[in-house]
Amino acid sequence: MIRFEQVSVTYDGAAGPSLQGLDLVIPEGELTLLVGPSGVGKSTLLGAVSGLVPHFTGGTLRGRVTVAGRDTRTHKPRELADVVGTVGQDPLAHFVTDVVEDELAYGMESLGLAPAVMRRRVEETLDLLGLNELRDRPLATLSGGQQQRVAIGSVLTTHPKVLVLDEPTSALDPAAAEEVLAVLQRLVHDLGTTVLMAEHRLERVVQYADRVLLLPAPGAAPVLGAPSEVMAVSPVHPPVVSLGRVAGWSPLPLSVRDARRLAAPLRTRLGADRDPARPVFEDRGSGGGAPGFGQGRVGDGSAQRHPAPRTGLLARFRKAAARTAPAPAGAAPAETRGLGVRRGRREVLRDITLTVTPGETVALMGRNGAGKSTLLSALVGTVPPATGEVTVGGLAPHRTPPQEMVRRVGLVPQEPRDLLYADTVAAECAAADSDAGAAPGTCRALVTSLLPDVPDDVHPRDLSEGQRLALALALVLTGRPALLLLDEPTRGLDYAAKARLIEILRGLAAEGHAIVLATHDVELAAEVAHRVLILAGGEIVADGPTAEVVVSSPAFAPQVAKVLAPGHWLTVTQVSEALAASDPAPGTAPA
Repeated sequence: MIRFEQVSVTYDGAAGPSLQGLDLVIPEGELTLLVGPSGVGKSTLLGAVSGLVPHFTGGTLRGRVTVAGRDTRTHKPRELADVVGTVGQDPLAHFVTDVVEDELAYGMESLGLAPAVMRRRVEETLDLLGLNELRDRPLATLSGGQQQRVAIGSVLTTHPKVLVLDEPTSALDPAAAEEVLAVLQRLVHDLGTTVLMAEHRLERVVQYADRVLLLPAPGAAPVLGAPSEVMAVSPVHPPVVSLGRVAGWSPLPLSVRDARRLAAPLRTRLGADRDPARPVFEDRGSGGGAPGFGQGRVGDGSAQRHPAPRTGLLARFRKAAARTAPAPAGAAPAETRGLGVRRGRREVLRDITLTVTPGETVALMGRNGAGKSTLLSALVGTVPPATGEVTVGGLAPHRTPPQEMVRRVGLVPQEPRDLLYADTVAAECAAADSDAGAAPGTCRALVTSLLPDVPDDVHPRDLSEGQRLALALALVLTGRPALLLLDEPTRGLDYAAKARLIEILRGLAAEGHAIVLATHDVELAAEVAHRVLILAGGEIVADGPTAEVVVSSPAFAPQVAKVLAPGHWLTVTQVSEALAASDPAPGTAPA
């Protein structure tokens, strides 16, 4: 169905090709998962299939790509529209109309389908993706995850033979992601649709794949094979594969179900009654949390274990912290009391009461549209409260000039491009250093620590989604705000970049910065959060130490927790350290 014949792609001004030596066939009627580190050319490969490369992006394509017999060099994207459906990383860039139902119908109108056919397919897609209640909603009012589902639905209505998806579940909550993947699997199995999908959150998708296409490094030869074979050699792999490597399982499991079948001996080695040691979060503030809200207390064993971060990445930035304007004495980094927010006639948040203390990392979780992003907007001051009050560092953010808030709170939004205005990465970093009063090179060093291969002279719009996110995060971290807010911070990041992000967040928390992150990434919450809040319908329905909240939730539990339940093991690192302590090397005493 899709054939690459000695394909290479080189963009104008680039030092080398983004893709090189691609010679393979993706068979018809299979779901092929495209994996690899950030910046190896995954989006370029997908664009070559849809015809966007080189007709839209520019650059030089050598070799030949054929889709259903059509050569993408001689067929422009509009001439492939009846064969290939494409959903990119940014759903907003995908939309043409203003309302959900109109967006689902637009592609069919472009192809000249009969009105009766269009109506039937719109209804089918609304039901398939759980969008019926949103059919009359303006697209601009939807959450990021809801927008992603609409973007996928607008492609499905045209019934293409090939679906090209660039991180389709990155903005979806776990339940919505499973629904989308179930739909894709049904299209593959029942209709013979060929699906080519790039995704960084392999824990969600690898078990659904028929084949995995690995791009291991820029310019390296691709590897195409069965998922179990490719995961055994892949530099990027989900936690369940990492757990299998630590435990010595063969073959490596790809799903929680496979791992649980092998996990009984590992549970025995870890001890049936033993939970991981968890040094607790030490409340550095004076006010503490609101009554009834779970926060770790010294000695209660409730908070998530966080290994001490390495100091190398952050030591160079500590001088900037000394210039941070002090908050009023006794003021918590963030506090809300009875907070309610309305958008038009809709009540988005109601009766939200919480306190975030210095050094605490709080994860906001919940389904798409639960109010997580709105809560972050209220904390940063872009959305005023309808009821109740919000204070950040003792100030009401919606009534305080931005220049007074910049040292107290910083937000990395879902769309990192909202923070990017300059023509080069170097210019963005220089402006961030100047605005924050930081030493020259501070922002650039942060960018390098997250994604080492981003050059200074590249335009931010030419970066991948993950690279743009890393740049936006570096811009905000340059100011070293006392309260850091992150909205889906791992969207578009591979496992290596996420590990570097985790290290930086742990270092900031260790230095006393409060962190609130809205995320669907349960693995990130397991790694960094002291505390998890689950929102539903604009209300807090669960709030407590990470291990207690996520282990008791089938939807929000990380893979390790599901495999090793009922124990409170959350991460592969915890398991690895416990095994090392219980099985010391010869000649050493047990810890």
